Amino acid sequence: MIDQQLKQLAKDLAGELYLDNVMRTLYATDASAYREMPLAVAIPKDESDIKKLISFAQNNKTSLIPRTAGTSLAGQVVGNGIIVDVSRTFTKILEVNKEENWVRVQPGVVRDELNFFLKEYGLFFGPETSTANRAMVGGMVGNNSCGSNSVVYGSTRDHLMEVKGFLSDGSEVVFKDLTAEQFKQKVEASTNTLENQIYKSTYNVLSNPSNQQEIRQEFPKPSIKRRNTGYAIDELLETEIFTSTTNEPFNFCKLIAGSEGTLMFLTELKLHVNPLPPKDLGLVCVHFNSVDESLRANLIALKYNPSAVELIDHYILECTKENKEQLQNRFFVQGDPGAILVVELARNSKEEVMKLATEMEAEMRAAGLGYHFPLLFGDDTKKIWTLRKAGLGLLSNLPGDEKAVAVIEDTAVDVNDLPDFIREFNDILTKNNMSAVHYAHAGSGEIHLRPIINLKTQEGHRQFRLIAEEISTLVKKYKGSLSGEHGDGRLRGEFIRQQIGDKNYALIKELKQVWDAQNIFNPNKIVDTPPMDKFLRYEADQKVPEFKTVFRFNNQNILQHAEQCNGSGDCRKTELSGGTMCPSYMATRNEKDTTRARANILREVLTNSEKINRFDSKEVKEVMDLCLVCKGCKSECPSNVDVAKLKMEFLQHYHEQNGLPLRSWLIGNYAKMSNIASYIPWAYNLVLGNAPLRKIANRVIGFHPERTMPLLGKNTLKAWFSKEVKPNLASGKRLVYLFCDEFTNFNDVEIGKKALELLQKLGYEVVIPNHVDSGRAYLSKGMLKDAQKLANQNVALLKDIVNDETPIIGIEPSAILTFRDEYPDLVEENLIDSAKKLAKNALMIDEFIAREIDAKRITSENFTDKKRLIKLHGHCQQKSVASLTPTKKILSLPQNYEVHLIPSGCCGMAGSFGYEKEHYDLSMKIGELVLFPTVRKQPEEVIIAAPGTSCRHQIHDGTGRKALHPVEILWQALV
Repeated sequence: MIDQQLKQLAKDLAGELYLDNVMRTLYATDASAYREMPLAVAIPKDESDIKKLISFAQNNKTSLIPRTAGTSLAGQVVGNGIIVDVSRTFTKILEVNKEENWVRVQPGVVRDELNFFLKEYGLFFGPETSTANRAMVGGMVGNNSCGSNSVVYGSTRDHLMEVKGFLSDGSEVVFKDLTAEQFKQKVEASTNTLENQIYKSTYNVLSNPSNQQEIRQEFPKPSIKRRNTGYAIDELLETEIFTSTTNEPFNFCKLIAGSEGTLMFLTELKLHVNPLPPKDLGLVCVHFNSVDESLRANLIALKYNPSAVELIDHYILECTKENKEQLQNRFFVQGDPGAILVVELARNSKEEVMKLATEMEAEMRAAGLGYHFPLLFGDDTKKIWTLRKAGLGLLSNLPGDEKAVAVIEDTAVDVNDLPDFIREFNDILTKNNMSAVHYAHAGSGEIHLRPIINLKTQEGHRQFRLIAEEISTLVKKYKGSLSGEHGDGRLRGEFIRQQIGDKNYALIKELKQVWDAQNIFNPNKIVDTPPMDKFLRYEADQKVPEFKTVFRFNNQNILQHAEQCNGSGDCRKTELSGGTMCPSYMATRNEKDTTRARANILREVLTNSEKINRFDSKEVKEVMDLCLVCKGCKSECPSNVDVAKLKMEFLQHYHEQNGLPLRSWLIGNYAKMSNIASYIPWAYNLVLGNAPLRKIANRVIGFHPERTMPLLGKNTLKAWFSKEVKPNLASGKRLVYLFCDEFTNFNDVEIGKKALELLQKLGYEVVIPNHVDSGRAYLSKGMLKDAQKLANQNVALLKDIVNDETPIIGIEPSAILTFRDEYPDLVEENLIDSAKKLAKNALMIDEFIAREIDAKRITSENFTDKKRLIKLHGHCQQKSVASLTPTKKILSLPQNYEVHLIPSGCCGMAGSFGYEKEHYDLSMKIGELVLFPTVRKQPEEVIIAAPGTSCRHQIHDGTGRKALHPVEILWQALV
């Protein structure tokens, strides 16, 4: 019966309602350890859709779970009702008032993007989560979020001025500050609306002296500013209506913040905003031998009125050694500290910051605390905060089934109690043969502590519950808050009764009943929560199936690699935040198109499929479809989940079961097809260089008719080289080997010639050694066994001649970086060591020239002194596996060449992706995010640079501008 009603609801909504298994599966988890299959997923278009959903829930005895970015750590947006995702449609900034310091927004506005907008007004929204580049203000209100700067800016509750939305009966309400007289009018109103009932009930409960005493006695200490323990009736109590010693106005916003979507459905929020903080910020990164030492020093740091004090322990620092992106952010670390305390000092001048830092260091040293006190300014501070914020994801980067689990990671106590609390906390862990990481908000009395647990075992489930019970008792001893910022949800709801006492628990249950009698708003969170070890993502004694894969997944299998995704949602950032991951999500804003969704669906299917070939899944294929294999996730995902690699492996096994499509075969065998066509390049170019004929050919192949095609050179580069270049190995010049990749060999022949001429002019002897194609096209289509054969051949052919002195260099990034990225995990076992050695000496030509510049073997003397401006778009795999720094360095070699990086992610072409008829529109939409508009704005004399052949082609098709390879630019600059 419900199925028919859901189908009718789908017709009635102006937005979307998904009933399929794929979307429901993708919304069955958040960033917590919990999983529960929802009834449906709704994407409401407007407020009328919200009203329809509320009515449906009332009439059908189901529930609504409000959701924005889905980064909740306590299972807040997991449930068996209808997930209502407002992250795509409720995204407007409605009004800003600079004079009164407030902004009115919808709940789907991303916190960092709100601050981008507010910056021109000289304002910003203070509370900052580690997920701020994708966390949305609606979710921040739900969890009463805060972050590293809460010592100054407090939590979201402190900034929530007014909310608009719907109560559980579908009535629309606004909650804001009320005078005593206005409150009285609400309570004494003759009408019996749900809003009036709520005011009357609240007055009856909080005006009772016995209740007041119980609340003040049992709730967390008021000195703990970061607290989310049940419903915040203790905050409502401390208003002028109930407490004569304060003039704080009554406002239900204090209750709504932290209520996790269980009381009403928010559609608009009015937030207090602050003037921009002082521009001079300095970070003192104090090194300690132990966490205990750092927490004692924390009390000294707080004397200097810092804007943040954050802890990073040795577990986090160890994880950063293995993360490509974070490795460069740990430049300030000296030795192997047991902990680092990052103290942010914000003042009106750099000199003032330096003076305070010196005084603080002296006081700490006098107390015998700390051994290294680097003070950092400017861009270096961003690197350190990025390092700290990456902690959550990095903790998921353990290769096996043991993970740092979010179970008791959100406890907050009075900052003066923190050293003793953590000492007792660690004693409990030691007693239970467990250890934990320590990181985050020392300045606010909240350290994120995550014990290492394997939740796939009975013992892991026992530990999960045991440690929660024992730490709950410890928190109560210190009159702390079991949650400081991440909320109660499924994880901590069970222990709220213990934390606030039976009588207060009865009061908050009564509160939920009054607000939401039919329990339609996010039930089983905060009150009436199931046991905290129910609905876990992993079952006890979960069997891990065997997987025979072509790729190696070091120290783990393919399922465990997918499980490294913890749901933190870094892949939901937008083009405004920068970076590459995830281009399809940036264009569609659809959860289905996130890196997280791809990892989730693969995990679900590989875990639960009953097929012999578990990869035989149309659901996985559907969700993987818009993965561009850009490799952004390999470096930008803090857990290093390489979804491109997962997709390649999946396609290999899927095609083994279902057959390889003709178009995929043609693309994979691009080099073979090009080689055949190279015998009659004029005929090939006649067809594909003529628009009407090309459109016909494109349709036959399965490419989009509007997509232009790369043409063939009159000769291949290898043929030209063998005829025109005679290497003299006895010349005494430095020898380099050029990998003549298939794209340069057949299509970008002129670029290849210029690269050779450039190297020769700069004094190098260039040899094209015996090698085969890179296999890049095979990899992109999941033809791994074909790619493996080429990898084996190339490693065998090159391993004895390539070394530090004679590297192999490549022109096309995607081809040469295959040696670094995929080959070590692809070749046969006996070639692994050789592949790893070769990988170290396989360089992009940009990297080789940059290295030679550093060695003073190449100087600006060979190049023009004319002034030119270059706008550089980087290749995705280059950003992930290598770096744009060498490319910028070589383009800056001519003394008056100025290079600006285009802050673009993926260009949208991604090999064959942008050619394919069903992907063309998305490909162009990705290009339109940043790249195309930036290129179009450039005057004709500005040089557009792009190392990747696909990128140059995409720029041509999207803007009509010709982009040049960096070696072309240097060749043109030769004198």
